[in-house]
Amino acid sequence: MSEPTILAIDMGTQSARALLFDLQGNLLAKGQQKIEPYYSVAPGWAEQDPEVFWQAICAACQKLWQQPGVDKTRIRGVGLTTQRATVLNLDRNLRPLRPAIVWMDQRRTQGLKPIGGLWGLAFRLSGMTATVRYLQAEAEASWIRTHQPEIWAQTHKYVLLSGYLTYRLVGDLVDSTGCQVGYLPFDYKKQAWAAAWDWKWQVVPLPREALPPLRHPGEVLGHITPEAATATGIPAGLPLIATAADKACEVLGSGCLTPDLACLSYGTTATINVTSQRYLEVTPLIPPYPSAVPGAYSLEVQVYRGYWMVSWFRQQFGQPEEAQAQAQGQEPEMLFDRLVNAVPPGSDGLILQPYWSPGLKEPGPEARGAVIGFRDMHTRAHLYRAILEGVAYALREGSERIVRRTRVPIRELRVAGGGSQSEAAMQLTADIFGLPAARPHVYEASGLGAAMVVAVGLGLHPDFATAVQTMTRPGKRFEPVPEHHRRYNDLYHRIYCRLYDRLRPLYAEMERIEAS
Repeated sequence: MSEPTILAIDMGTQSARALLFDLQGNLLAKGQQKIEPYYSVAPGWAEQDPEVFWQAICAACQKLWQQPGVDKTRIRGVGLTTQRATVLNLDRNLRPLRPAIVWMDQRRTQGLKPIGGLWGLAFRLSGMTATVRYLQAEAEASWIRTHQPEIWAQTHKYVLLSGYLTYRLVGDLVDSTGCQVGYLPFDYKKQAWAAAWDWKWQVVPLPREALPPLRHPGEVLGHITPEAATATGIPAGLPLIATAADKACEVLGSGCLTPDLACLSYGTTATINVTSQRYLEVTPLIPPYPSAVPGAYSLEVQVYRGYWMVSWFRQQFGQPEEAQAQAQGQEPEMLFDRLVNAVPPGSDGLILQPYWSPGLKEPGPEARGAVIGFRDMHTRAHLYRAILEGVAYALREGSERIVRRTRVPIRELRVAGGGSQSEAAMQLTADIFGLPAARPHVYEASGLGAAMVVAVGLGLHPDFATAVQTMTRPGKRFEPVPEHHRRYNDLYHRIYCRLYDRLRPLYAEMERIEAS
């Protein structure tokens, strides 16, 4: 009998990927369809036609089947992982009522009535009133309810992108607990919809019946319908297994099953995650997200526009490298790495605080980005290196907060995402943390993590420890350079860690001036 394979579908921010893995974690074939991440009809808005996501999955799958050696008969199951926190309103026929609000959307709803009663008192006593008010303002449901009441009145189901695409694949509206990341009344500790008395229903006021049934990672969501089979080419009747959101799958696909292994994701949002069997809040009132491992938690700290800043730099200042790469048929990353390596560790005193978007608590909603230490010697190469260093500083600070909660030292880093392809970024990450840093053995770590959940769910591997041991392994490893680490330590402790508290009053003053 031929060896089983697993189809993983990864609906990311910029593309859909259809990925075929074997049970040793080898990527056998790949189909990819790029998309526009979003369109914007007003400043700060980010929306997309839900059909764009579905058609991208169909196209990616059809491209996969064209790859040499692909045998559909060997596929035992399908796993779907998607971008997080992209929401849809569906009518009674489960058709979208409006464009999806993509996770990068920045609209806020001002002037909402504060939460009162015992919960309001509890938040005042704990100093969390401002944080809860921020959550209310950020919730997409609040904006739709306030500004598009006719849409809200017609909304029969309110779901994440993962739930909608699951419906398109299996014909039932159901989702995974591992995908519930966003402003929803979800009990992250119990990994179920919140109890009726929970304060989250006041932050996101919607009827309980508007939310889909949930399954745990590894459980069957349904089977590929004939209609979905026609559109995608996936064999009808294959089981779709519940997995988790893309970051959670990336953590698993990087082999980070215990809190002593940290997964850094260098994507549009840069993150550091560890997997914990215990429910721990790294920031009070901000829950850990569901892990791809059922019943476990992904302790995460985000730098919201982390490697978005790298894209910003390249668009604004990287035209010479982009043009040279195109002319010479090279990858631009190689030329940008040369730019980084032309500058010494520490960027000759240029330090960046990467809070390009407001935070929730640490940093707070008043946060802004800052670059300090400019002198006449500094060039665009210094600024580029300072961006990479600033993101790594912020993630190191996040790692220290995580370790204070878990009480388990981090011994090694696994770095995934687009930024991990930069050798210079990998080396300075090892140097700033003072820890070895390795890439996963495959770039498609999110898809691999989804495939691993499917393998365990179908009994092709007996448990997650076996799946990690069999299907993951470190790729290229970067060791910290002691003298570089000493320099970074000085800059981190003596400058970077003091920046935010010093600048915070000025950020708040800027808010007041702009509002006046």
